[in-house]
Amino acid sequence: MTDPTLTVSLPTRALRTAVGEVPPGVQIVDWDMASAPPVADIDLVVAPYMNTGASVLGRLTGLPVRLVQSQSIGYDGVADYLPEHLVFANANANANANASSVHEPSTAELTVALILASQRGIPDFVRAAAEGRWAPAIHPSLADRTVLIIGYGGVGRAIESRLLAFETTIVRVASTARTDEHGQIHGVSEIAGLLPSADIVVLAVPLSDTTTGMVDDPFLSLMRDGSLLVNIARGPVVDTDSLLKHVSTGRLRAALDVTEPEPLPQGHPLFALPNVLISPHVGGATSAMMPRMARLVHTQIDRMLRGEEPLNVVLRT
Repeated sequence: MTDPTLTVSLPTRALRTAVGEVPPGVQIVDWDMASAPPVADIDLVVAPYMNTGASVLGRLTGLPVRLVQSQSIGYDGVADYLPEHLVFANANANANANASSVHEPSTAELTVALILASQRGIPDFVRAAAEGRWAPAIHPSLADRTVLIIGYGGVGRAIESRLLAFETTIVRVASTARTDEHGQIHGVSEIAGLLPSADIVVLAVPLSDTTTGMVDDPFLSLMRDGSLLVNIARGPVVDTDSLLKHVSTGRLRAALDVTEPEPLPQGHPLFALPNVLISPHVGGATSAMMPRMARLVHTQIDRMLRGEEPLNVVLRT
């Protein structure tokens, strides 16, 4: 193809296959960002999944890129490595564009799965079955529980919509207090007053200076005995030492898709606790990701061809 209208780089053959046919004038090039760019001009660069560190983003220095598209929701640390004069979009949902929703459904699915498994004692049953034991027991329900969702973005909304079907009471917290068609959304300044009445606390906040370590000893001390902390945000949102203090006594329970450090080292004490359920940061890692990511790429291509702003822009350097 000569003189393409738009050049797009994709990091894997799997994503290239999922993207399939593109509009006339659009050129697709393979670039995993592990080496120098294959062409001098790339309009849309799709970064490797879960890899937007210094060595990867440094490849963009001096390259006339109009948009860098992440395949992840989180973008913590990107501002430290993204060269100047670039636009960075994440894979978060946009309220006005369902096509941009990549990870929210799968992350919400895992959140509900972690909650149900923890509430209904599934790990205990699995351990008993592995030992050849029949071990019936009564465990807490999910029905009639109060769930506090801290972080009411795309993931938080997806979690809420699924939990409502379980006849729960949902309390929502966002960075600023407001109301919507479903009622009150509390501000972060109200968290301390909300924690004592929650049976389940779900963390769905982005990692930032203000959220790093927000779940510390005072936070955990305000949670009621026997309540469940669910972290599907980022590991550093929770202070691990403080969490260990509260779960090792059995006072609190935890379900963690993310940890600090990550990966959690072999033999870490969190692994040994029967009241802690750990999944290895797989919230968005399902069969739904690739076709949804392909749809987002097509959406961004179409918008760029029409001269419109791309979706999900979170950084401009």
